[in-house]
Amino acid sequence: MFSLRFAAHSEVGRVRKNNQDAGYASPTMLLVTDGMGGAAAGDLASAVASTEAARSDHRAADGEEMLERIAGMMARANAKLTDLIDEDLQLDGMGTTFCGAFFNGEQFGLCHIGDSRGYLLRGDELTQLTHDHSWVQSLIDEGKITPQQATVHPHRSLILKVLNGRMDFEPDLEILDAHLGDRIMFCSDGLSGMIDDVAIRVILSNPDLGAAVEALAGVHFDIPEKLRG
Repeated sequence: MFSLRFAAHSEVGRVRKNNQDAGYASPTMLLVTDGMGGAAAGDLASAVASTEAARSDHRAADGEEMLERIAGMMARANAKLTDLIDEDLQLDGMGTTFCGAFFNGEQFGLCHIGDSRGYLLRGDELTQLTHDHSWVQSLIDEGKITPQQATVHPHRSLILKVLNGRMDFEPDLEILDAHLGDRIMFCSDGLSGMIDDVAIRVILSNPDLGAAVEALAGVHFDIPEKLRG
């Protein structure tokens, strides 16, 4: 049975005046939500989803229970968005990503919809746990563009699936066995869109969790070539 040490950080960024991101962190749950910045009330949508997650935070017995609970959590958050839109049609179009996991001491119950991401650092190997629900990712999957081209594609911000109050959402759900020393990070595209996997691997390798979070918050730096091997 393992325990989870965690840290969380959020910033407004350099473009918008309000913070579209929200999140929640505890010894049994990690979560990031990112409101759709170009739509109505993205900050409200992300806050609704993260608040519903906080209310649902209880340790689960096994992987199946974790997935059932997290799927229910997402459904309730989505239903709350439906109610808000019905009450105020000006909110129609708002939405949020939802990316995180329950933790029961042995396994992570992963959930994901949108283009926020989950990463796992196990030893020296970094793995992206999630698959972006975005237009550019679909083009990559079809072999029409490369990941490098996706970073500068004019429609790289177009998300295909989010929580937006509609009932036809389909999140990705998965169980991941925990290993001693694992580092898991959930982040919005405000981070993953700024730095590459090499930088993420180097930063997450820092044994000082606080220093790693501080470095991730200040992503504008160069990685020495010898660390890119």
